[in-house]
Amino acid sequence: MMEVPAANLAPETLRAIIESYIVREGTDYGEADYSLDNKVDQVKRQLERGEVLLMWDEVLESCNLITKAQWQRYLAESKAE
Repeated sequence: MMEVPAANLAPETLRAIIESYIVREGTDYGEADYSLDNKVDQVKRQLERGEVLLMWDEVLESCNLITKAQWQRYLAESKAE
């Protein structure tokens, strides 16, 4: 897996990836009800802050969003093998 800088993507492409993730993951925002635009904005801010990373998986040939903590665990597990 490798990180793809979100800033390198066209805005339409980034939005499509984020929307796909939101729909696929069925994100839970608690009792509040947020619009798709609001959810996309929240994920974009997480990307900007470095809390969430956009990753390219060469094996699956797909993009996914993961937390920085998930990435660090993945790296630690890879080194342990």
